[in-house]
Amino acid sequence: MATESVTTDRGIGLTVLFVVVGIAGAVVAFVAGLTENQILASWGFAAAMIAGALAVGAVHLAR
Repeated sequence: MATESVTTDRGIGLTVLFVVVGIAGAVVAFVAGLTENQILASWGFAAAMIAGALAVGAVHLAR
């Protein structure tokens, strides 16, 4: 009995994309926090958290 498994790299590509967006958001939050721009820091933090959640979800949903 032969079994066939089809896999895709879409989950890895989306994960990498969201990780890069998350790192960019974290950098924005850090730099804005140093310059005491709290509104921009909060938006950077929000972008980092959302991108992190999407990165985890991309791995699980693309299987």
